[in-house]
Amino acid sequence: MATNCGTSETIKQRYRVDRSKIAFLRFIIEAYDGLAILTTLDSEAGFIELRIAPGCVRDVETILEDLEHDIMMEKVEI
Repeated sequence: MATNCGTSETIKQRYRVDRSKIAFLRFIIEAYDGLAILTTLDSEAGFIELRIAPGCVRDVETILEDLEHDIMMEKVEI
């Protein structure tokens, strides 16, 4: 999986996740240097935002699809 993913604009995606898994998810995302930044929007409700590096959306989607087996995630529009 590439960490230099190409060019274009940063993409923002928002999710509701199991709040007890936010730190774990942040750890996983940040392990892929330069891929995305996770920001907690509402820790009580489990709302997060991923700011995905240009061209890296497919890489992030692959990671999230794999994690769906362990973490409840729902893409949301806020």
